[in-house]
Amino acid sequence: MKVFGKNVLKETKLNDIRKVYTSRIEIVEYCEKNNVKYEKVTNDYLNKLVKGNHQGIVIDVNDYEYYSLNDIEGDFLVILDHLEDPHNFGAIIRTCAAAGITSIIIPKDRAVKITDTVVKTSAGTINKVKIIMVSNLVEAIKKLKKLGYFIYGADATGEDYMQVDFSGKKVLIIGNEGKGISPLVKKNCDFLISIPLEQNVESLNASVAAGILIYAGYQNDRKRL
Repeated sequence: MKVFGKNVLKETKLNDIRKVYTSRIEIVEYCEKNNVKYEKVTNDYLNKLVKGNHQGIVIDVNDYEYYSLNDIEGDFLVILDHLEDPHNFGAIIRTCAAAGITSIIIPKDRAVKITDTVVKTSAGTINKVKIIMVSNLVEAIKKLKKLGYFIYGADATGEDYMQVDFSGKKVLIIGNEGKGISPLVKKNCDFLISIPLEQNVESLNASVAAGILIYAGYQNDRKRL
C-alpha cells in the first residue's frame, strides 16, 4: 500500500516501511539516518504514484494487519457500523487518537477498510489506534456487554447526549452515513443518544457527530479523575 505525506511518514513505524520515494533532500537524510530504503525522484514521478497532496513524500508500506476482539484495550471503545467514506474513517481515527481511544471496531464486510486515503486523513494516527475487524457486529457487542461495557448508539431518535451519564466502560456506535445504525445493532444498544439539531438541519457528517460524542464521553471520564 502506498501512503503519503510528511505526518504519515513521521508516524509510520520504521519496520513497516518498504521504501520511500521522495523529492525532498531532508527526507533522503531522514531515510539514510534511519536505514530506510529510498529513491530520490521528481514530483512528476510522485504524482503518477498517488493522487493527492503528497508533499514530496510517498511511502510504500506493509498492508495493514487488523486486530481481533481479543486485542481490545481501554474503557472507551468505538464501533463503526458499516461506514463507507474513507475520509470519515480517517477523521474518526484521528479524533480517537486525540481523545486517547485506542480501539476501533469495524465489520469485515460492506464497510470501508484501511486505504491510503484513510491513512492520509488520519494524519498518520492510524498507528496509535488498533483497528479491530469482526465478522459480526452484534456478536461482538454481546461479548463486550459480558465484559462490562455499556453500549451507546448514535441515533436521531435517541436522548440528548448532554443529558446522558457516560460513566463506566462504554462503547460508542456510529452508523452508516446514509442509513445510520442497522436495526439489529440498534436493538442491542443499551442507550440511544442524539445531538440536538435545528429544524432545518437534517443530520451531521458522521465524523463530526463522532467527534462531538467522543469528546462528550472523554470529558465525562476526565471529570471523574
